Amino acid sequence: MDEQRRSHERLPEALIDFYGLAPLPREGGRFRRTWAGPERPDGRPEGSAIVMLLTDEPGDFSALHRLPTDEIWHFYRGDPLTLFLLPESGGAAEGGGLPEGGGTARTVVLGPDVLAGQHVQFTVPAGTWMAAEVAEGGSWSLFGCTMAPGFTFEDYEHGDAAELAARFPQEAARITALSRP
Repeated sequence: MDEQRRSHERLPEALIDFYGLAPLPREGGRFRRTWAGPERPDGRPEGSAIVMLLTDEPGDFSALHRLPTDEIWHFYRGDPLTLFLLPESGGAAEGGGLPEGGGTARTVVLGPDVLAGQHVQFTVPAGTWMAAEVAEGGSWSLFGCTMAPGFTFEDYEHGDAAELAARFPQEAARITALSRP
């Protein structure tokens, strides 16, 4: 194994230490909130941003969930990340997102090779079920998510694998693999 590959494999631990990443409850992965805007009258921050790390370790994925506002995903470094999307309803979003009337599952790849169709930034529309994992063959991915208004844990709706698999039977295996009780 060459030195560059060894360095790539050791980097996740260094990033966890550098950013002070901690396990993200229920959803999975390791994260840290890096910014929250001023509090609004409803108690939510004006906006928020996190940095997050996923690895290819068994069980290390962002479980199916949805949020009430658009969420912008940003790729930073490492290996590509697959973002699995199940639309609640149609609707287009600026700078990416699901097509108008999109009622089927979609996989988007976040990564550095934009000329090959990967995205360095992708907007997941409000209400879309989403999950993420390191792309096949990769070992880790560092990315971020931004929301406005900002995220609160009360916003997070955890996906029910049986319910989602019944609605999207052609995706049942992937739904099960990207869900947690």
